[in-house]
Amino acid sequence: MIKAVIFDMDGTILDTITDITTASNNALEAMGLPHHFTRDEVKLCFGSGIHDDIAKIITLARGCQGQDLIDLCETIPASRYAVTEEEIQKCRAIFSDLYPRNHSNTSPYEGIPELLKKLREKGIKTAVASNKDEAPVKKLTEMYLKGLFDVVKGNKPDIHRKPAPDMINAILSDLSLTPEDAIYVGDTEVDIETARNSHLPCLSVTWGFRPETFLRARGGKNFVNHPLEILDFVEKE
Repeated sequence: MIKAVIFDMDGTILDTITDITTASNNALEAMGLPHHFTRDEVKLCFGSGIHDDIAKIITLARGCQGQDLIDLCETIPASRYAVTEEEIQKCRAIFSDLYPRNHSNTSPYEGIPELLKKLREKGIKTAVASNKDEAPVKKLTEMYLKGLFDVVKGNKPDIHRKPAPDMINAILSDLSLTPEDAIYVGDTEVDIETARNSHLPCLSVTWGFRPETFLRARGGKNFVNHPLEILDFVEKE
């Protein structure tokens, strides 16, 4: 029996990409780099943790696209695009200053609030595990999904970011549950790997930052096209 559902945040429960795109383009402009990128281009850069995400938007500005952009910092070094650690840190500081100022275009995906309420009505615990820094994770869940999560965790210095299982293990410990009690829901290849490393079933959503075809190629097996399909999966387990 499923006792908890653990969610990724960006691209899974909250549509944050418009505000991320604006902050990314403004940060690139401040760096003197090309800065007129679309939501679809920028969303391929995010999901791996802020350091790698920022490295990716700099390489995007330098012509990195498609699969290479997704694989950057995993199998392709940022140095291939002449990105230095100094540039990453400078751009990260600018982005981290700009992004928290504007969440006007962020909102829960349609059906997410209803799903969370139904899960909690059934006594199922809910949690967030995000590679976004923990302060904005807690701020955004409080702003848009207040009172709908039992545990909220984001990136911080004392815990390894996803796809390491540390964050998921910490959530399960907080809830006094085991991996057999939970499922994990996300929208990227990082989430598929996180679930695998944490020994949890993974549900991949089709409305997020990666297309279904890409996720299937990276090992995705269970897909949902609407949030309430997650409830159906939970009730069948």
